[in-house]
Amino acid sequence: MSSKKVTFDDIAKYTNFSKTTISRYFNNPDSLTLENQEIIAQALIDLDYKENKVAKILASGKTEFVGIIVPNLYLHYYAEMLNQILSSYEKFGYKFLVFAGNSNETIERRYIQELLAYNIEGMIVLSHTIPSKELACYNIPIVTIEREDEYTNSVNTDNYMGGIQATSLLYKCNCDILIHINVGVPKNVPAYGRIQGFIDICKEHDLPHELLLKDLGDTYEDNQKALQEIAIYLDKKYEGKRKGIFLANDTYANMFLNSLIRSHGSLPEDYRIIGFDNSPISSEAVIPTSTIGQQIDKIAETAMEILVEQMNERKKRKPAIPKNPVHKVITPILFNRVTTNLNK
Repeated sequence: MSSKKVTFDDIAKYTNFSKTTISRYFNNPDSLTLENQEIIAQALIDLDYKENKVAKILASGKTEFVGIIVPNLYLHYYAEMLNQILSSYEKFGYKFLVFAGNSNETIERRYIQELLAYNIEGMIVLSHTIPSKELACYNIPIVTIEREDEYTNSVNTDNYMGGIQATSLLYKCNCDILIHINVGVPKNVPAYGRIQGFIDICKEHDLPHELLLKDLGDTYEDNQKALQEIAIYLDKKYEGKRKGIFLANDTYANMFLNSLIRSHGSLPEDYRIIGFDNSPISSEAVIPTSTIGQQIDKIAETAMEILVEQMNERKKRKPAIPKNPVHKVITPILFNRVTTNLNK
């Protein structure tokens, strides 16, 4: 049998089931008893069956494709998140079509239309550009990650706890001034919790602090230039004071660290630095950088679990579509490395 292409008719004859039953096994396995599913599964092994993916798509209309939209890939967080989502193929069996939106609303809408034309079964959105209310109108399962999520399923870090952890660590480092460097994050975006956590700890302990919320640009070069200017500014304004710097992500932290090393030849004794993500750049930096770990692998897996559950539900004869979005929050983990542990 292995010398020719195995058909549904061959499987039906081998199992003594009808071709309709074999078709149901592939397209609606829940309609068969577990015993019959096991019989057919063993027959596929015995006959060395190779699934015709194109035929299956044409027959069922299900492509096993998931669309992904990320803002960019130069921020290490997004690159690592994408890496973790793509690696979920072994567990869930879905393939991915990926677009980087670069914060352009018109382009991202065009990307979504392109994905829908490929008949994707679901979508994961990390970009902040398109409101969740609009995303929900596309009528396919969608999970968003670390962005405004009122109308969509989502998986987010407990950003407020992360902000508390980062600021508390800098406080324990006996810094004279605490500084948080970030962009102007809207309050309905989960990452705003990092800002609020910083503010609350500073107020609780009556700590001198400065909040630097600036437009850092949309490219790696823009970010690098902006952070270098901030490093020069802090050097001058707080000369001789121990400065605790909490940056919004590990890419920013690494850029800021590099600026200091280029200016001073090494990390000055009067700086303590912590980032946010625990993307690989934090541990692989010339001086390993302290960070708040977002458990990126767990976020990616949880997002896929929610998405797959809802995609599978829609394949049923009478799907029960959830009325309310599912929101999951993942606990962050503090990594105390060299940049806040200079005396060891």
